Amino acid sequence: MNPLQRILHKPFFIKLLHWEYWSMTAVYGLIYPVFLWLCIRSGWRFFFPAANPRIRYGGFLMESKKEIYDLLPPGYYPKTILIKQETTPAAVLDEIRKNDFSFPLIAKPDIGMRGLAAKKMENENDIVCIAGKYDIDYLIQEFVPWENEVGIFYYRYPGNDRGYISGIVGKEFLSVTGDGKNSVVQLLEKDKRYLLQLESLKKEYGQELDEVLVEGEKKLLVPYGNHARGAKFLDFTGRIDEDLTALTDKICKQVPEFYYGRIDLRYNTWEELKQGQNFSIIELNGAGSEPTHMYDPKHSLFFAWKEIIRHWIILWRISRLNHKKGFSYMTYSEGAKMFRDNRAYVKKLQAVHDALLSR
Repeated sequence: MNPLQRILHKPFFIKLLHWEYWSMTAVYGLIYPVFLWLCIRSGWRFFFPAANPRIRYGGFLMESKKEIYDLLPPGYYPKTILIKQETTPAAVLDEIRKNDFSFPLIAKPDIGMRGLAAKKMENENDIVCIAGKYDIDYLIQEFVPWENEVGIFYYRYPGNDRGYISGIVGKEFLSVTGDGKNSVVQLLEKDKRYLLQLESLKKEYGQELDEVLVEGEKKLLVPYGNHARGAKFLDFTGRIDEDLTALTDKICKQVPEFYYGRIDLRYNTWEELKQGQNFSIIELNGAGSEPTHMYDPKHSLFFAWKEIIRHWIILWRISRLNHKKGFSYMTYSEGAKMFRDNRAYVKKLQAVHDALLSR
């Protein structure tokens, strides 16, 4: 690298010059007035809870993943159990055996965000090591073997028989491919996206990152499709067709009073997915869902603003229609409490995440 390239390869400049790494405040700050205007038009109330009345706060913040799984049609998602925060590792193992789980498993917070505090577990020893680090309610879920993951953004206006897909995001997990010369950490240092995850990966993997992979050998380091944990997001919106729309509509219409959100799922092949074969829903997200296809590196911040505002307006229209049917909006004081609770919870969640990374 020349001197300029070395400077631009520093984390500070990587974040500065690529808006996808900016904070939520930086990305959303200039367009918050649009959201405020929609609240004003809703009678100075937060309108989003009415979009998905069966989900807490409409799925905007602080919603329980387990409660959402319980709304999904059986067979569409992996086997999942809820573990309360005070549960001992021995009791967790008993629950796993009683429910006939098969390893590997995934542990993740019941109220989660950005992939924080998610951990893959290969055996019972992993359960013993990490269970005591969760001082929040969490889920244990069978790991879905399919290698591909997408997020499909879906909406349907109340009273309409047909729903729509407004965007699809494809996800590339954080992995490296060996060249027989460089260590894993050296391979990570060459990639700007992965460089930003290096400190977290060092905490999690330690000296394993000094391994030199043989040429062509692939090592998956983060098996979760979360942008904040190094996954690359790609805009697959051009893949929308009648088959995929019909499948998504069929699933979502089986979820009571669900009209707006994003389905994150894993699948084997795209053709099988469109035929409703070999896929599993990882999460269903509600009113707080982002149109995450906007994070494709090819898109500008202006494109992101356009997509966010477009989806806010759809959310507001759905909420307004449901409000006319008798579903409530949220008062300012209720909304303020929700945001306070969320800020406090995020701090706790980050502490759990950091504890899980420590070896």
